[in-house]
Amino acid sequence: QVQLVESGGGLVQAGGSLRLSCVASGFTFTTYHLAWFRQTPGKEREFVAAITSNGGSTLYTDSVKGRFTISRDNAKNTLSLQMSSLRADDTGNYYCAANRLYGITDSTRYIHWGQGTQVTVSS
Repeated sequence: QVQLVESGGGLVQAGGSLRLSCVASGFTFTTYHLAWFRQTPGKEREFVAAITSNGGSTLYTDSVKGRFTISRDNAKNTLSLQMSSLRADDTGNYYCAANRLYGITDSTRYIHWGQGTQVTVSS
């Protein structure tokens, strides 16, 4: 059974940092590209960052470039998102997702999803 379990969310002040993690099981982790999305109530799920199966390439949405870093540890089946200089508009439920294709920013094309972890940034 495929599982993606996110953790690390919480409440943080603007300018602070958080590190999100996503632990995967039930599929061959090293053959999937991974991504982080976020969603706020009433809005569509928004692409945040993606990383290739071997970790060699990354992609970010413009609003998080220079502030967020996506990484993965294939030995531990873990995906991470280091977030710094957080802003109020970074608030949302953050999801990790897996796909056979890289660089897809359309959430509807992702196969596997976690349940999400809430990030709230207070201004």
